[in-house]
Amino acid sequence: MESLLSMLHSQLVLFVYMAAGVYAERKGLLDEQSRKKLTALILQLTLPCMIFGSFNKPLTAEVLRRTGLAFLVALCIALLSFLLGKLLYNFCPREKRSILEYCTLVNNSGFLGMPLVSSVFGEEGLLIASIFIIPNRILMWTAGLSLFTQSDFRTRLRNILLNPCIVTVYLGLFRRLLNLPFPSFLDTAVSRIGALTSPLSMMLIGTMLLGVRWRELLEPAIFYQSFVRLLALPFTALGILRLLHCDPLVSGVSLALTGMPAGSTAVLLATQYGADERFASRLVVSSTVLSLFTAPLLMLLL
Repeated sequence: MESLLSMLHSQLVLFVYMAAGVYAERKGLLDEQSRKKLTALILQLTLPCMIFGSFNKPLTAEVLRRTGLAFLVALCIALLSFLLGKLLYNFCPREKRSILEYCTLVNNSGFLGMPLVSSVFGEEGLLIASIFIIPNRILMWTAGLSLFTQSDFRTRLRNILLNPCIVTVYLGLFRRLLNLPFPSFLDTAVSRIGALTSPLSMMLIGTMLLGVRWRELLEPAIFYQSFVRLLALPFTALGILRLLHCDPLVSGVSLALTGMPAGSTAVLLATQYGADERFASRLVVSSTVLSLFTAPLLMLLL
């Protein structure tokens, strides 16, 4: 019940941030160019700072055990998401099928999931979340990107290894393994920059709402994909978590991140590579709105 109440509180806070984004869009405070720059700011600065700040605690045997279990669960879910994407959407036209597959494979664990985990489970949960997202990010820049374009192996490898969030995990692990001391002012600055991720990311998602007609969200394929992403995959994750006898913290973080909505990068990739960007926007918006209700309900399963 405590996890449910914490999740509800965090979701309401995020909803206010999203409403601020709607206001900013309506008043013309953000245009397409500024949204792109804001996306880059979050992915390349504030989110990495949030992840790095989660490596503030010593890497004890218990922490390593928890992160190892989380990584195993995440790997299973990532592979299952890839397979389901290949099997479940063959009835859709190709320009939509690639988006449905991508949004089943890649969720919004960066923009939405990490801030949510930080709010509900604190720094300890955020550390586990930083490891949990690695398998998903690997598939995102390999199998996910291949749904829109064919890139060579070197490009895919570079996208994975040099992704700012993954690089931050390397640096965080390096710091903790060597137990490098950091000045308190530097830790404070990094922490406060990371804290910007939650409001900025949700405001950015809020700006998408005005560009979508609500009637367009009622497409059956969108509800079908949202069911897979928001309910079917989390229930599968729950089964794996119970099979591995994971503790409440690992279970809570894993379930919360698995139940995140479709990744907002789907819109960027659809725009860049000529897929149906309006359909991608509708799918991201609808699954994000639905997740405001499904995410707290998942906490009842713990």
